Amino acid sequence: MVEFTTEPFELDTFPPHAVAARKVVDEAGLDVAVGPFGTGAEGEADRILAAVSKLLRESLDAGATRISVQVSVLAEAEAEAEAESAAGEGGTP
Repeated sequence: MVEFTTEPFELDTFPPHAVAARKVVDEAGLDVAVGPFGTGAEGEADRILAAVSKLLRESLDAGATRISVQVSVLAEAEAEAEAESAAGEGGTP
């Protein structure tokens, strides 16, 4: 699982760096959940790691000045609980 936030924040619209980050995780085929303080994505470790590398490059290229990333390894039961919890938070850019 990866959780990330790109900055600077914009309250009126989704900035290009946030759109770029979201596109990367969508194209990687990860399960994505957007929350009020960041975005979470779940999938296989190799897909997550490849997506994080691409997300960093493309978000910075699109104007991000800071990217916060947290990568967690979840047991199967934890992953299912996280997915159910994230589904309840909803929302997409």
